[in-house]
Amino acid sequence: MADEAGDVEVLAEGRFLRLVRRSGWEYAERRGIHGIVVLVAVTPRGELLLVEQHREAVGGTVIELPAGLAGDEDGREHESLEDAATRELREETGWEASSWERLSAGPPTSGISNEVVTLMRARGLSRHGDDDGGGTGDERITVHAIPLAEVADWLRSREAGGTPVDPKVWAGLWWASAPAR
Repeated sequence: MADEAGDVEVLAEGRFLRLVRRSGWEYAERRGIHGIVVLVAVTPRGELLLVEQHREAVGGTVIELPAGLAGDEDGREHESLEDAATRELREETGWEASSWERLSAGPPTSGISNEVVTLMRARGLSRHGDDDGGGTGDERITVHAIPLAEVADWLRSREAGGTPVDPKVWAGLWWASAPAR
């Protein structure tokens, strides 16, 4: 089956992903989204917010920056990246930002997916009431608030203990320590 342009062959399609072939190259596409936000959020106490959650694809928990999809929910198909960032930060961590700064955007796995993630810095963080985050629905997210000066050692310790760390966390740590633009 080819798409409207006739240059992409759909090999398989599920609820969230489809596998396609174009110019002899197979890759995955996300369905029903128009962006992915990855959030760099530092609390007023100088702690980087990280999340830990089970990821079925790797068969265990992974340390990540808070993140999420834009436009993936009914009624939010045209959701802005800032609105998605606000929603995801609150849902996953229980924190809110007064504003957002776009830091960088690019493909994290360009050899296998057409995804593009946008790193965004949260500004003016405050707690959202008594909300401790943890995700929605069947998400089971553990929130970690690690002092910036201790993040690198903490991450290495977790890796040494067998918990994978998403490499975007290291990019986020750099941005968290970089002066504001």
